[in-house]
Amino acid sequence: MSKMDKNGQICYGVRMNVSLTPEFEELIRRKLASGMYKNAAEVVREGLRLLAEEDEWKAEVRRKIFQGMKQLRAGQVVDGEQAVDEVVKDLRGRRRKAKGA
Repeated sequence: MSKMDKNGQICYGVRMNVSLTPEFEELIRRKLASGMYKNAAEVVREGLRLLAEEDEWKAEVRRKIFQGMKQLRAGQVVDGEQAVDEVVKDLRGRRRKAKGA
């Protein structure tokens, strides 16, 4: 949520002071030296963006696991070996079609 300053202007960023380990400080220095980032804030924002992306991915995996467990309890299962055999058969058929085309 955006905040406003004393003049009623929207402030998009909030300043925070954080303590970093020497290893993280060095990582930021290396990233800056690579020329990919203009300042330390950009490095930190990219790291946080990736963390948020990973959190979303983990939540999606958890949802899929929950859905799979529901299907398993409902008896909606497929034999693993049979499923793999069908995928391999399908891939071989696609390869044959591609070679023949």
